[in-house]
Amino acid sequence: MKKLLSTLLLAALVTGQAFAWGQNGHRAVGLVAEQHLSKKAKREIAKILEGNSLAEVSVWMDDIRSDNAYDHTHDWHWVTIPGGMKYEQTEKNPNGDVIAKIEEAISALEAGNLPKEQQQEYLKYLVHMVGDLHQPLHVGTGDDMGGNAVKVEWFGKPSNLHSVWDSGMIDGKNLSYTELTEFLGKPSKEQVKQLQSTSVRDWAHESMTYRDQVYDLPENGKLSYRYSYENYDLVEQRLLEAGIRLAGILNNIYG
Repeated sequence: MKKLLSTLLLAALVTGQAFAWGQNGHRAVGLVAEQHLSKKAKREIAKILEGNSLAEVSVWMDDIRSDNAYDHTHDWHWVTIPGGMKYEQTEKNPNGDVIAKIEEAISALEAGNLPKEQQQEYLKYLVHMVGDLHQPLHVGTGDDMGGNAVKVEWFGKPSNLHSVWDSGMIDGKNLSYTELTEFLGKPSKEQVKQLQSTSVRDWAHESMTYRDQVYDLPENGKLSYRYSYENYDLVEQRLLEAGIRLAGILNNIYG
């Protein structure tokens, strides 16, 4: 219990920093998803979002952090799963976590009996949280606030590991989100089918498997071209996987 309370306290201190992927990353996830929607799902989603795109609404969940009415959503961006454990074995955050809330949103949207405003909110949550879960540091160990406490230099400027993964590597490419999406590649039908056959908890486990790579840091904590070169392919991979899987969820619900 003490460890859980400590984790929650530390998380509260960094809720303003722990934005997975930044705006361009999240928008790329939304655009990838749009490109893999069925025609029926596109029509239904356009009605719900009143013409806004998935890319546009993908950052809404970060934007609302400044509104006290949404304080209850702060912990929905991440989950703590210590090494060697499965999600089912962990002590759950009483405020909710990204896995529980994705599963809850999917169930609520599948039921199909929500008022339009609530349906719109659940859809916006889902678009964002699927992206969050694919950022490896949003499946934390419970030891360092998802990398926020790991102080580094990023191209000579003070930063932290979480920020490098959220936006540092992506922003360093100086691309728009549409350009970023184009550079992610076009998976085959077989690859799409395989990616969409996995579960929400599988995606969390995948993020855990990248921890050794993410935390492979030089002793002096100075990160620049080499770290980006060794890890940017993984950034692109996870953005693409998130978008493909989001489309799979939405096609099942609306297609």
